[in-house]
Amino acid sequence: RAGQPGDIPTALNTEYYTQRASAGLIVTEATQVSRQGQGYALTPGIYTDAQEAGWTDVVKAVHAHYGHIALQLWHVGRISHSLLQENGAAPVAPSALIAEGAQCFVIQPDGKQENVPTEMPRALETEELPGIVVQYRQAAERAKRAGFDFLEVHAANGYLLHQFLSTNSNQRLDAYGGSLENRARLTLEVLDAVIDVIGAKQVGVRLSPHFAAHGINDAEAEASALYLAKAFNERGIAYLHIAEPDWAGGPELSDAFRAQLRAAFDGALIFCGGYTADDAEALIDHGTADAVAFGRPFIANADLVERFRHGAALNQPDRTTFYGGGAHGYTDYPTLDLQPA
Repeated sequence: RAGQPGDIPTALNTEYYTQRASAGLIVTEATQVSRQGQGYALTPGIYTDAQEAGWTDVVKAVHAHYGHIALQLWHVGRISHSLLQENGAAPVAPSALIAEGAQCFVIQPDGKQENVPTEMPRALETEELPGIVVQYRQAAERAKRAGFDFLEVHAANGYLLHQFLSTNSNQRLDAYGGSLENRARLTLEVLDAVIDVIGAKQVGVRLSPHFAAHGINDAEAEASALYLAKAFNERGIAYLHIAEPDWAGGPELSDAFRAQLRAAFDGALIFCGGYTADDAEALIDHGTADAVAFGRPFIANADLVERFRHGAALNQPDRTTFYGGGAHGYTDYPTLDLQPA
């Protein structure tokens, strides 16, 4: 729902986030760090002055309602299409391998909006990778000026950094491919650039071990997550956000693996994965998680915190309104005091 042209946050987006300011921490929708990093039409960016100004309005409004907000920094890599790229260029990836079964959201030349299969990407040259890091650094600088409380590096869900991490999507022979250390290199270089801009205590990272969509099939999913968790811990970042894989067809995370994550990372550990309020409380009470994140329930329930507090029923999200559109299915879900008698 970003404003067009230019993928700019608007007053409608400001209203949406302000409605949800009671969350302990809002993590925004994924926000592309460059035009190259876009894989879905109408998603916001953080690489132009107008986008920065739009996000500044969002942050100010959330803060005025005593909320806290993190910007999720995103490059989709191969989950894209030439219709979304500048001058109709091919999407980029660690290797020239199409994401089997993956789709992206585009606007066709005739104006029709639809999900279409992703296109064959071109492999990034080694000398291009410092430029990718610069895209994140510049985005972080803009986000810092906009006043965000935290920045979250999106290294999950089959997007560019995850494509570099995964054994099947990264077939490189240079310093960014092969060994686990090499496959993790770009994620850590991006993280270090973001830390350099805003400081480790204002940075989080999102990972999704065992994620099984977007053509991802990582033979070392747990090993890479634990390697990165230890590297994050050494850098002292604020939090690690684990997107659980079961909704995408991956296996449920084991208690043993969760315990290993907990042992590897001293910062705040956040899990996200279709939890109920009771399930989330149990995970926190057990000491496995410091917090639990909610996605789709928060779309349909701006007052989710209040509903949890009172054990109230939840509105069910309307999936047909998730992508594109206006206020309907975005800012017009009823709150508790507006529920019909």
